[in-house]
Amino acid sequence: MANSEYEHALQHLREKHVRLTPQRKLILRYLISHHTHPSVEMIYADLKQEADNISMATIYNTINLLVEDQLVIELKNGDGSSHYDYFGHPHYHVVCDNCGLIQDVFDDHFAALTKDLQQITREKTNFMVTQSDIEVHGICPNCQKKLGLA
Repeated sequence: MANSEYEHALQHLREKHVRLTPQRKLILRYLISHHTHPSVEMIYADLKQEADNISMATIYNTINLLVEDQLVIELKNGDGSSHYDYFGHPHYHVVCDNCGLIQDVFDDHFAALTKDLQQITREKTNFMVTQSDIEVHGICPNCQKKLGLA
């Protein structure tokens, strides 16, 4: 994990006067270093061995705080579950419709694409756009092989 990314996120939270408990720092560090789009249950399973004083409620509350402060985004999976992604570097997601895999896609054109999409939306709807989340759906390479599509 890039330590500078973690320090940047901590500074962002300090500026918003967020109390930085050891549990919150641990959860933030976990999300920055894990690009697996974990659910709260996955985070708890991984962290309970590292910190015996962490609870599901602490994780839920911390995740909600990080989503509210726009450091983390919530991804709704096709099965109705929620997964979370640290959003320090803007990117979009590709989701496998077969197995539910969510993968980050980083591209230099993403910022311009998002800006264009927000502008078009404002022009056509008069909405004040506050956030854009882009998801592309398809079948991942592993599922293509399993389904005989590759």
